[in-house]
Amino acid sequence: MSMGNFDEKPVAENTAQANQTQDGGKSITVRFSKPYKFEGKEYTELDLSGLEDITAENMIAADKYLVANSVMAVQPEANMLYTLFIASSVTGLPIEFFRALSPKDAIKIKNRVTVFFYGED
Repeated sequence: MSMGNFDEKPVAENTAQANQTQDGGKSITVRFSKPYKFEGKEYTELDLSGLEDITAENMIAADKYLVANSVMAVQPEANMLYTLFIASSVTGLPIEFFRALSPKDAIKIKNRVTVFFYGED
C-alpha cells in the first residue's frame, strides 16, 4: 500500500548497491540480517532514500493508520507501526512486507526512519 504521490523506489536485491543515488545524494539503505523472501522475491536490503521526499501529509497518513489500528503513541515517529508505515510509503512495498519482517530487521528499519526524522541538517 503506497501513500502519497511517490514514484516507487527500486528495492535493492543485492548487497553491491552503491552508497550514492543517481542524483548524487546519499542512499538510505538498510541491510537485512539474512535474506528475506516476500511474494516470491528475495531481498537482502531495502532502499529508504524516498524518505528525502516525504511531506507532513505522509506523516498525517501514518498518524491516521495508527488510529485506525487502535494504537495510541505519545511519540508516533518512534513507534514501530508508524515507522513501518512510513517505510511502506517510501518504498511502494505493502505494509504486509514490513509486518512479516524478523524483529531484528524491523527494528533496523524503525531506527533508520526515526534517525532520519531526528537527524541533524
